[in-house]
Amino acid sequence: MQNEPEITLQLVKDHGLTEDEYRRILDLIGRKPNFTELGIFSVMWSEHCSYKSSRPFLKNLPTEGPNVLQGPGENAGVIDIGDGFAVVFKIESHNHPSFIEPHQGAATGVGGIMRDIFTMGARPIALLDSLRFGEMEDPRTRFLLNGVVDGISSYGNCTGVPTVGGEVYFDSCYNGNILVNAFCLGLAKSDGIFLAKAGGVGNRILYVGSKTGRDGIHGASLLASSEFDETTEEKRPTVQVGDPFTEKLLIEACLEIMEFNWVVGVQDMGAAGLTSSSFEMAHRSEAGVRMDLSKVPLREEGMTPYEILLSESQERMLFVIEPGHEGEAIAILEKWGLDAAIIGEVIDEPGVRIEFKGKEVVNLPTFPVVDGALDLKRETKRPKYLDKIDQVNLTELPEPSRGDKAFLKLLACPNIASKEWVYEQYDHMVRLDTLVLPGSDAAVLRIKGTKKAVAISVDCNSRFCYLDPYNGAAIAVAEGCRNVTCSGAKPIGLTNCLNFGNPEKPEIMWQFEQAVKGIGDTCLFFDIPVVSGNVSLYNETKGEAIFPTPTVAVVGLIEDQKKIMTQGFKKPGHRIGLIGFTLEELGGSEYLKVLFDKTEGKAPALDRKNEKQVQEFCLELIQKGLIQSAHDCSEGGLAIAVAESCFAAPEEEPLGAKLELESSLRRDTLLFGESQSRIVISFPEELTDQIKNLALSYNVDFSLIGITGGSKFTVSINGQEYIKQEIESIKNIWKTSLGRYAGQTT
Repeated sequence: MQNEPEITLQLVKDHGLTEDEYRRILDLIGRKPNFTELGIFSVMWSEHCSYKSSRPFLKNLPTEGPNVLQGPGENAGVIDIGDGFAVVFKIESHNHPSFIEPHQGAATGVGGIMRDIFTMGARPIALLDSLRFGEMEDPRTRFLLNGVVDGISSYGNCTGVPTVGGEVYFDSCYNGNILVNAFCLGLAKSDGIFLAKAGGVGNRILYVGSKTGRDGIHGASLLASSEFDETTEEKRPTVQVGDPFTEKLLIEACLEIMEFNWVVGVQDMGAAGLTSSSFEMAHRSEAGVRMDLSKVPLREEGMTPYEILLSESQERMLFVIEPGHEGEAIAILEKWGLDAAIIGEVIDEPGVRIEFKGKEVVNLPTFPVVDGALDLKRETKRPKYLDKIDQVNLTELPEPSRGDKAFLKLLACPNIASKEWVYEQYDHMVRLDTLVLPGSDAAVLRIKGTKKAVAISVDCNSRFCYLDPYNGAAIAVAEGCRNVTCSGAKPIGLTNCLNFGNPEKPEIMWQFEQAVKGIGDTCLFFDIPVVSGNVSLYNETKGEAIFPTPTVAVVGLIEDQKKIMTQGFKKPGHRIGLIGFTLEELGGSEYLKVLFDKTEGKAPALDRKNEKQVQEFCLELIQKGLIQSAHDCSEGGLAIAVAESCFAAPEEEPLGAKLELESSLRRDTLLFGESQSRIVISFPEELTDQIKNLALSYNVDFSLIGITGGSKFTVSINGQEYIKQEIESIKNIWKTSLGRYAGQTT
């Protein structure tokens, strides 16, 4: 077009493309692209959209199963749960936008993941968030924490979708690059799933939602596909602006339209906006699309084809509908107060042709744009830092004569302290389907019209992944499954968000390769399909990468809502038991970090066979009604797990606990080490023998460790008192610490 910039190598580089990539574009299309077409390639070949660094590794993940209705490759994964229903779920990142503009970045992350769900024909019923921030002592951390939480709450609350849990984690490695990973679960009829396809020559292309503006241009290609540097603040205009009220209207309007059989396909305009939705829908159908950008509803004057196609304005969808139903569709959308316009049609050629004001501005085949980016076989190399931190010499760590000081410090540290300050800002009861509230191992939601419920959990210990990416990622899967198991659910599916540093560095790609293998091997062993996911690379600032953070969200199915389990002790006088055994492990533990400021050693060992037996044993205990509580041992170890079960007691007054332990291990390792495959349970004393016998049949370690009741939390080891605290006092420390850190309470 007239007045378009000349295509130079510098302009190509400014669009995030290499010289080699540009030469490949020339070879694939047989000519020089114009400016608008160059923009299309820049976003579609970005790391964020093409997965060019990660795709070779992701192919090895197990994605199939008897109940999988849709695996990776669509907007979200789908699993059949019986009774005519399916769950639809996915997790995605909005890391860089949230660091630059925390409120809008987090808000639009929530909006985007919800659209991925209802695009499939599912009603969003729950949100989880996995959030990572830098050190709390940094004033910017507090600013980012408050902005992100406010962005999530304002968007989720306004749309009427409950935020029912998640995780919040702090470490200095996130000082310059926070992580905001948003998960959404939706419910659909198992025979009512919609795909992002544009088949059927002559079918109409229907634009739905908000008007298109200039916000978010190059958000995918330049913001999400590069590391931070001194120009970070200048990238603020690439952060999209969300409108949750429009999103709510969009949910209802889209679900209403989807009730008609003349809807052929649907795609959310997410990263790369109208470009990705049109090209991807056409490519999946081996068809083509013709569009007229003059018909796109715009909210700003003078927008160019380049800007219209690359805009990432929020709350927009692309529908493909059969001809003759245009009026019906637009009438429904206008009823909901949304913009709608027929902007094109499906054509019988594998390409996308785009006009603007009577002139053709784009004419590109779909394959080069969607699948033309080469899978980059990046070099991998084991990082040298691992040789320096591989061992923790326990003999050099002073063992405290009592554990009170360490215990109190752990209860107060932001990674262990109650996240009530965060989740009390979320509406977690809207729709009245939440059966287990935030703060437990897993959130649980009812499936209306059935006896079923679903449990959801999101997990990752990034310190473990830093020390051993393979084992750390495997632990993330195991813990996610353990958490839903403790709620009474059988794990049925998984989604992941893989957050790593600069993939151009061999050490980062080695971390990525190892983590993906750890996830894949563990999912294969547990027979859990990975049905969706996201990769977020370039999480690095001035050359300093985050810890590898392969966040895992697990979905579990409870066949009978009456068999839901929670982590809180129920009555005084119940016996406390420990499923699993404790090893002398402190590597990567919260204790080691909080007490000694060390992130080193070996990550805890994970025996997959033992882990599976522990989970199956726990699930049978729940289903047979033999136990009253179950709680996973994780950050902070056994002492923290028991304390949390005390705090979660249903009475107004927390239940105390008396632990009496016998062990040859160091006392701090016994109480604060983070050995895997351990679950704290409670039960009436008369069921002890029955539980012991069942444990023998599963060949799992089981020990009696204490009794519930009283106003104190006490621990004795080998007959010697090690911890003695008032339960009300320690609960107050645990409950209020994060709010104080965040600057919200005095």
